[in-house]
Amino acid sequence: MLRRTGSIKLATILGIRVGVDASWFIVLALVMYALSSSFRRTLASSDTVAYLTAVASALLFFASIVLHELGHAVAARREGITTARIDLWFFGGLARLSRDSRTPGEEARIAAAGPVVTLIIVLLCGGAVLLAAGPHDYLDTTGFHHEGAVTPLLLLLTWVGSINVVLLLFNLIPAYPLDGGRLARALIWRLTGDRGRATRAAARVGQLFAYLMIGYGLVLLASGAIGGLYLIVLGFLFGSSARAAILQSAAADRMGQVRVADIMDPEPVSVPAELSLEHAKEDYFLRYGWSWFPVVDPAGRLVGLLREDSARGGGPDPVSSAMAVPDGWRVGTDRSLDELMSSEPLHRLGGLVAVDPEGRVCGVVTLGQVRRAIAGALRPPFS
Repeated sequence: MLRRTGSIKLATILGIRVGVDASWFIVLALVMYALSSSFRRTLASSDTVAYLTAVASALLFFASIVLHELGHAVAARREGITTARIDLWFFGGLARLSRDSRTPGEEARIAAAGPVVTLIIVLLCGGAVLLAAGPHDYLDTTGFHHEGAVTPLLLLLTWVGSINVVLLLFNLIPAYPLDGGRLARALIWRLTGDRGRATRAAARVGQLFAYLMIGYGLVLLASGAIGGLYLIVLGFLFGSSARAAILQSAAADRMGQVRVADIMDPEPVSVPAELSLEHAKEDYFLRYGWSWFPVVDPAGRLVGLLREDSARGGGPDPVSSAMAVPDGWRVGTDRSLDELMSSEPLHRLGGLVAVDPEGRVCGVVTLGQVRRAIAGALRPPFS
């Protein structure tokens, strides 16, 4: 997705922060101005009514964008992915997810959720107009042909439904980072089993689409249409996002080839579970100066972690009486580097204990080792 930075908080919906970038207010003002001018010709009412209808229509349009992004967020939550925030900005909306999809199914369900919400909005608006205008006048109403004969409510529903049709069709274009591009990515991923290849294919279509947008924007700008500038800037942003996805995919492929066994310290220091806390304090914490050690049974199997504060008092009690058993603190030696990137225990503990299939300690991988390995994977290879 296109990346955004700071924003102004509007609300918290379903536990998700919804905010707006300062650029959003510019778009809101432009949309309201354009609609109020158009609505004056359609409504047989005062300028005030036309303006208020335009304001309500613009706000409902942006509300529909928020609902679209909430669709992605709710679908992601069902897959175990959290959404930190949703932001509206100059070029639409963005849901910031905590991680990327891990399977084609996850990708498809999350990508499809937004368009499904938009489709529901279209059907609700269309159904309301059909019921209010009747089947005979429905096409004229939705085509804005009844100048002076449309009520403000009908005009509002018609415009919101129509703009969401445009939003739906645009989002379904199979070009990354649009939802259609993510659905195409999921399909190619499913067929090939290669996420990197699928990402690059969808992103290349996204680059082509960006070039077309820029080209069309130049044509519009040359003909005097200021809207062409919007398309040009949007095309550059789409192209940059697609190019970043290609580079990140290549880096992810390289990270996927690096295993825990490749970067771990293969000679870890472990504390026997039957050792006294007094000896653990003197022989391990005071000697090495580390904040925690893996605890092993007589067979060398990992049974817990001993923290420095737990052994500070010393005493004759065994280490097993004071050790902790945190979640996610162990990792298999065959796990890839890209899997380690999203490990919360790695960032919390500063390291993970590597174990073999029998659970025996065979190494420790630290956050520093992971960061250095990621930096090496992100460095473009020389040809």
